Amino acid sequence: MTSTTSTTSTTDVVDEFGDAAQSCDLQLRNFGGRRRFSGTVVTFRSPEDNIVLKTIVAEPGQGRVIVVDAGGSLHGAMLGDNMAAVAAAAGWAGLVVNGVVRDSVALAELPIGIKALGTNPRRSRKDGAGERDVDVEFGGVVFRPGDHLVADEDGIVVVAATHH
Repeated sequence: MTSTTSTTSTTDVVDEFGDAAQSCDLQLRNFGGRRRFSGTVVTFRSPEDNIVLKTIVAEPGQGRVIVVDAGGSLHGAMLGDNMAAVAAAAGWAGLVVNGVVRDSVALAELPIGIKALGTNPRRSRKDGAGERDVDVEFGGVVFRPGDHLVADEDGIVVVAATHH
């Protein structure tokens, strides 16, 4: 379970790991050019501010997945096509956003997985607020840095680092 374009499905992960696999109840939509992606979790939590996220996506991704908790806000996009293109070029497998994105047509053309609640053309705030590498929780899942995430058309599952 280390491939960035995972051939392992979320259903296979749940069947293999049982209760050790957390399944996200939030019905996130696919926006990136890759519908299936997986990798080690990196977390970021911010209330509608993406300045710190902008620096994270520019780091070497090494096939990891950024889980962004914007508290479910639909007010300002945490990610657009420019940041997503940087993330794809840097080698990130994908992003999971408990919030909204923008530039959805362009996002669909990029070789990266992106799941989010929806879209809003409004930019996020730029105050530099946010916390990185902290546990974040949404959709009934606690996303911890270092956990393994698998996403596909059926949803998102997370297996603790100690189980995979």
